Amino acid sequence: MIRNFIKWFITPNQKPIIENHNIYDKFIELEEKYNALLLDVKRLEEENIETSNCLYELHNHIDAVDSRIDILFSTNNVN
Repeated sequence: MIRNFIKWFITPNQKPIIENHNIYDKFIELEEKYNALLLDVKRLEEENIETSNCLYELHNHIDAVDSRIDILFSTNNVN
């Protein structure tokens, strides 16, 4: 088992370690992906704010309806 590992480790790999890619092109590609991800994060933050605002509005409407129900219940049970 160890012999197989050493044989595998010593044998040359068929792929070259450094491929013939332009590093500047890769850098530009990564920068474009980074900028796209930043836009996604900004959009998601805006959606999160909108969702939070909607939840606060719903909570306030529910509280208003609950207080109206309490008022109607108390006026009807006075008799």
